[in-house]
Formats: sequence, C-alpha cells, structure tokens
Amino acid sequence: MSTEWVIGPAVVASVAAHAALGTAGVARLEPGVGALVGGWSRAARQQVLGLTPAPAEGVTVAEDLVVRVSVSVRGPESAALVGQAVQRSVVRAVEAATGVVVPAVLVSIVDIAVVPV
Repeated sequence: MSTEWVIGPAVVASVAAHAALGTAGVARLEPGVGALVGGWSRAARQQVLGLTPAPAEGVTVAEDLVVRVSVSVRGPESAALVGQAVQRSVVRAVEAATGVVVPAVLVSIVDIAVVPV
C-alpha cells in the first residue's frame, strides 16, 4: 500500500512567503490588488471552515509551479542582489519543506523602504 501526497499551491506559497521574508534585505512582502482580493476570499473561506490561514500575501504560484514574489527592499541594500537572494531562498525552502521542484522564482521589487540615516 502506498501513500500519495499532494502539495497544493497554497502550501508552496506559504513556504515561499516565509523564505522571502527571512531573506536579508527584504522589508516586507507586497500583495498586488488581485492577491488582496484572492487573499480576502481565501481568508473568509478558511474562517468559515475554522482553519487558520497560512500567510502568503505577496506570493502567487502558477499551475506550472512558477512562484512570483513581490517585495519591498530596505534602502541601502542592492535591489538586484536582494532579488537574487530571494530566488535562492525560495527554491531551497520549497524543495526542503515539500519536495516540490520550483522551475522558476520571479521576483518583483515594488518598493524600496527608506532607512533613516
């Protein structure tokens, strides 16, 4: 008898969000308008079912498992270097936590958080 595990996109998104937030230079995740609406409906559905929603705002996972992450970076950090670090962190974390091989991580830097001098 064998057991089949199905890892859903919401799980991949949650792991990716956690990895992106833990990356040096990332100030916060930035959900887009579509993600906000989808997040609200998902959160409402999970609340009705009595489930605790996994945080994944700012991250989407396509059917082909391409992960899209939108972040704000901290002022003095190089946005390009932070974006590359997010890509590496997400790939490693998702594969380690789920066994899912992520073919690509697309990072959008949507804001640079100004750090007071």
